[in-house]
Amino acid sequence: MSESNNNNNNNTSENAGEKPLSKKELAKLAKKEKKAAYKVKDAEAAAAASSSSSSSSSSSAPAVEEESSTNCGDLPMIRSAEKKARTFTEVEKLDESLQGQRVLIRARVHNSRAKGNLCFVVLRQMSATVQAVLEKSSDVNKFMLKFVAAIPKESIVEVEGTVRPAKVDLCTQKTVEISVSSVWVVSRSVTVLPLLPEDAARPQAILDDQEATIKSIDSSIEAVSLDTALDAKQKQAKTDELLKQKAAAQKYVVVGQEVRLDNRVLDLRTPANQAIFRVQSAVCQLWRDLLIQEGFVEIHSPKIIGAASEGGASVFKLQYFEGNAYLAQSPQFYKQMAVCGDFEKVFEIGSVFRAENANTHRHMTEFMGLDMEMAFKDHYHEVLDVLDKLFVNIFEGLEKKYARELEVVDQQYPFAPLQYLKPTLRLTFPEAVALLRAHGTVIDDLCDLSTPQEKELGRLVKEKYKTDFYILDKFPSCARPFYTMKDPLDERYANAYDIFLRGEEISSGAQRIHDADMLLSNAKAHGIDPATIQPYIDAFKYGAPPHAGCGVGLERFVMLYLGLHNIRKTSLFPRDPKRVQP
Repeated sequence: MSESNNNNNNNTSENAGEKPLSKKELAKLAKKEKKAAYKVKDAEAAAAASSSSSSSSSSSAPAVEEESSTNCGDLPMIRSAEKKARTFTEVEKLDESLQGQRVLIRARVHNSRAKGNLCFVVLRQMSATVQAVLEKSSDVNKFMLKFVAAIPKESIVEVEGTVRPAKVDLCTQKTVEISVSSVWVVSRSVTVLPLLPEDAARPQAILDDQEATIKSIDSSIEAVSLDTALDAKQKQAKTDELLKQKAAAQKYVVVGQEVRLDNRVLDLRTPANQAIFRVQSAVCQLWRDLLIQEGFVEIHSPKIIGAASEGGASVFKLQYFEGNAYLAQSPQFYKQMAVCGDFEKVFEIGSVFRAENANTHRHMTEFMGLDMEMAFKDHYHEVLDVLDKLFVNIFEGLEKKYARELEVVDQQYPFAPLQYLKPTLRLTFPEAVALLRAHGTVIDDLCDLSTPQEKELGRLVKEKYKTDFYILDKFPSCARPFYTMKDPLDERYANAYDIFLRGEEISSGAQRIHDADMLLSNAKAHGIDPATIQPYIDAFKYGAPPHAGCGVGLERFVMLYLGLHNIRKTSLFPRDPKRVQP
């Protein structure tokens, strides 16, 4: 140590003879010497420790941190090389009845956090969640704790462990947790996600409150800028304080609709979306079950057709080999032809295409249609009776069998329970016009309802009759397609009806013309070339029963039933004039 200092001092003197060092350089040199002294001291201490260690027994050697574990890791890609005899437990079935039992779960990592010798992981399977706990033990070493804590969110894992009682308020499985013994990664997610499911799942009420607070602060900032009683310095001080409040108010990420739809696979993983599409599936099943019970046959009609099935310009035209074809606007022609083919009662659940450049909350260019058609004996109200029974069956089925899903949707997107009557309220179009006029709406006798008029009528009906659901009968004939039967008592009106839910139309239907000559005449009156629909007209030349039916937009029905305000929330991968991806 002294020799080193002497050498340094000599060098300093020599350098000083040539060119004196500045104060700054001298301070740097002193710091360097001090560092060197510490290094020597540390080396001496290390040597002493080494000598002491070598004289002690081998059992007291310092512990080496684990670099691996036999209870965690990444599984090889599953390519169906073998079928294993394993039993998995679904997360939603984990409860106190399984206490003490070992279970094997495959789920996603919803989130995780490490704390000392513990690691907490929330596992999610579909919309069910459970807490899994790793504690340092003979099965779980330090390496395993770090490995599990580093698994990216949304990765799929296989977890084995023991069910034990616990109180976990933030999971769907609130009375148990899993004491983990092994974790294997089946499929890793990327680390950075375009959206987090927990952000996409945040209740709308929380986001609405945040938005209202921010708008209020923005208004205050604008008011400060316009306040002539304040000088520039005072304005700046008040604005800075308000901006701090605004930053503090922006607690939550708002996932916009376009971001959701661009990353729909992630968005669909939220509990509300899981519930929405289970409700949608249930609507189809309830529709199918009741109609089959009523003697209907399910059919599947073509979607590539030779003429526009609804007339008008809202049809997708496509090249079909050497000619042209169209995407079906509805299965209208084919369900009628099936009735004429002696099936008598038919229904279909299938795609419908509309080339309407309508960028609204309730229109899409492709949607799922729930269609039905049936022969009747004397009056088309026989069909309305079936529709009444059908919709009430759907409402009751959802309430009884899907209460949990409705609750989950309500947690993110609050909505009022549907009010409906048994039997369903039926009004005539003239009665609706009279009700609107009585409350100040200007409306013609024979014009179709506009969207604002529909909503106003829905409000008035709810107020007067205490129902969100009703049937409006006897629409003006000028507002219906060419194949609609006119009212024999007043041909200004048709044997046609719309069905309304929460103030918006969800279905149109009518008695159809079942006479070939009358159908031909009406087609010409509507400017339709009979040659383009000749097979359809011919179907009524060989004896056709009187019949009626309707078509329901599935996504619109579910949107309105759940009070969701935008049809894109009820379409798995929506198609509108601006979206054909993903």
